[in-house]
Amino acid sequence: MTDPIPPFTEDEQRTVAEALHKRYREAVSLEEAEAEVQLNPDDEDLTECPVLYWAARGTHHIIFKLGEQRFRGQFFYSETQQFGTGRDDFDTLADCVTTLLQVQADHERQMAMLRTGLSAVDRLDGDYNGPSIS
Repeated sequence: MTDPIPPFTEDEQRTVAEALHKRYREAVSLEEAEAEVQLNPDDEDLTECPVLYWAARGTHHIIFKLGEQRFRGQFFYSETQQFGTGRDDFDTLADCVTTLLQVQADHERQMAMLRTGLSAVDRLDGDYNGPSIS
């Protein structure tokens, strides 16, 4: 049996809170929780680990602490709309939260473009005739 993963430290929580404040320009409430996670894709065992959770702009975010200097991030809108960072684990919390926020912002931007019927290719190809700034 492995040792339990320690909870997020005050410094780690501060790192996340500072990144969130930089992104949202306001304080965001962080909640501590526990989750069962598959640490190794080749192993079916689940391990209980601490998580930090927050919700902002209709999106839920989770940072999993998987061990000493090992983190994973996800964001979701519902049970069926869950997204990761495109990378399994990070060895620094700052990289994990920054990447998670950037991937979610990119996703938010793409969804807004889809709602307007625009694609990134349209903008790059010059087919975009939207408002211009003078």
